[in-house]
Amino acid sequence: MSVTPRISARAARFAGVAAAATALTLGVAGTASACNINEFSATASCVGAKSVITVKDVDRSGTPATITLIDDSGKNLDSKVVKGTAEGATVTFEGDWAPKTHFRIHVKTDAFNVDDDIEGGVTTPATACATEKPTPKPTPTPAKPAPGTPAPETSKPAESAKPTPAAPESESPAAPAPANSASPAGGSDLAETGADSNTGLFAGIAAALVVAGGGVVFALRKRGAAQN
Repeated sequence: MSVTPRISARAARFAGVAAAATALTLGVAGTASACNINEFSATASCVGAKSVITVKDVDRSGTPATITLIDDSGKNLDSKVVKGTAEGATVTFEGDWAPKTHFRIHVKTDAFNVDDDIEGGVTTPATACATEKPTPKPTPTPAKPAPGTPAPETSKPAESAKPTPAAPESESPAAPAPANSASPAGGSDLAETGADSNTGLFAGIAAALVVAGGGVVFALRKRGAAQN
């Protein structure tokens, strides 16, 4: 055998080995970057009053994947598409689900033949999500008037009507005077004594009669003395 064919055979063998090594390297690299179910994860949490399920895809190849939320009865509730990234791309599902509700998360891709559920699925939080309370609106602060501007007059409250004074109570009748009380000035007390207004006149006549009788007696005595 000549030297030239021998060199050619060796070169062919080296070329074959190099091609196989390259193919193997590319195959390993392709497998490492291929999409698989282990690159997907799911978590459940509360956002306000809603239960939210988040599915994360860390597939470096960016292969589109359809994520389907399935309840335990097998009913498909919703589906969304995600394209993975090295940092992780996410899709979310939210609803008014009861606490401790379990769901299956199914992943399907057209490339790499991924068609499987995320292991274990996901379960909503054990306690109900808190209901959001409305935020009270702040009371607006009145704008301050510009310097030199007179302050607006504030309206005075209407004066309440003055109450009408109550009519004075009627005076109680005067108590009757006691029976032995003195009569008012200028009055007469004849009704109490039984005398009338002629008492003075009768007293004067009686005095005159007494005087007259005395005079008669005196005259008779004088006359009798003279006769004796």
